Amino acid sequence: MQETTVIVVGAGPSGLATAASLNLLSIPNIVLEREDCFAPLWQKKSYDRLHLHLPKEACELAHMPMPASYPKYPSRIQFVQYLTDYVSRFGIRPAYNRLVESASFDEVSEKWKVKVRIVTGGSDEFEEYSGRFLVVASGETSDAFVPEVEGLSSFQGEFLHSTQFKCGKEYAGKNVLVVGSGNSGMEIALDLANYGSKTSIVFRSPVHILSKEIMQVAMFLVTYLRLPYNMVEYLTVLLSKLVYGDLTKYGLSRHEEGPFTVKAKYGKYPIIDLGTFNKIKSGEIQVLPELTSIRGSEAVFKNGKSHPFDVIIFATGFKRSTNKWLKDDDLLDDNGFAKLMPPNNWKGKRGLYCAGLAGRGLAGARTDAKKIADDITTLL
Repeated sequence: MQETTVIVVGAGPSGLATAASLNLLSIPNIVLEREDCFAPLWQKKSYDRLHLHLPKEACELAHMPMPASYPKYPSRIQFVQYLTDYVSRFGIRPAYNRLVESASFDEVSEKWKVKVRIVTGGSDEFEEYSGRFLVVASGETSDAFVPEVEGLSSFQGEFLHSTQFKCGKEYAGKNVLVVGSGNSGMEIALDLANYGSKTSIVFRSPVHILSKEIMQVAMFLVTYLRLPYNMVEYLTVLLSKLVYGDLTKYGLSRHEEGPFTVKAKYGKYPIIDLGTFNKIKSGEIQVLPELTSIRGSEAVFKNGKSHPFDVIIFATGFKRSTNKWLKDDDLLDDNGFAKLMPPNNWKGKRGLYCAGLAGRGLAGARTDAKKIADDITTLL
């Protein structure tokens, strides 16, 4: 049994920000990470052309700004370098290849007991950790999700999740279907089209499409002019309509509720358009309705039509497996998100906390990490 004060589960940005905040206050902690590196989604499971969709100031972790030399929207490689420097600066040393099997509060010792399996070389070794505090920082994007589609297992082509996609170059000239029209799906479709794939994308639900410039205007109105939330949302939708026009002409539909309301209520981010919409307008990217089944090499859609594809890429998001290992939990819901809305999302009972699980991105993780470390300080 390894003893410490704080056990942090996850070495993604949320876990790193929490560990840095704890280290600055000299609070002993250990970070458990199931992969073999920190921030594995950014280091190993993101496509090459990825850039931050928000200005760098909104994506900085606690206690360390991004370099002034970085552009407004850093690349994936630049962000990984920032995280590398962050880990070094704050002396964060995660325990890698540690898959948490269970975490429960021991009433006798009044400590959290965490059991992990070492996942290297087919080992069945286990370790146990004990700490007064437990921070769940395993991320909103922890487990890749591919929906059940009738006939998918017999698909004659290749299918993969977006975490396995790197660059459109290897799919040049192929018929490729992207299932999922969030930011990842839209950018992957753009990359495929740029490299000459015959690209199609599934739009199943209404969306909001915004440009980076529209997002900057919205942030300026909130941050500097302090306009009411509903007014900023109204102006944002108005700008989107002026820029993108009637989406129904291209097989899309605009959500009836505003983009920030949709984000708050359903956890769905607005699409930050990087050029995909123009390729949809020009016909370079084909829009298709909901995928219903696979028959051999053909995909069948809700409108009854079918089309042949060589490759299907599922940009269908993630699930969280926290409920499988976290016992006696009153902090997270069944989907692994914080039950309470900010600003009360980060603290549970008996020394249980969560960071970066309230749907507020990197800025939310930064805020949660600081609050958690400061709160623990008052309890020691």
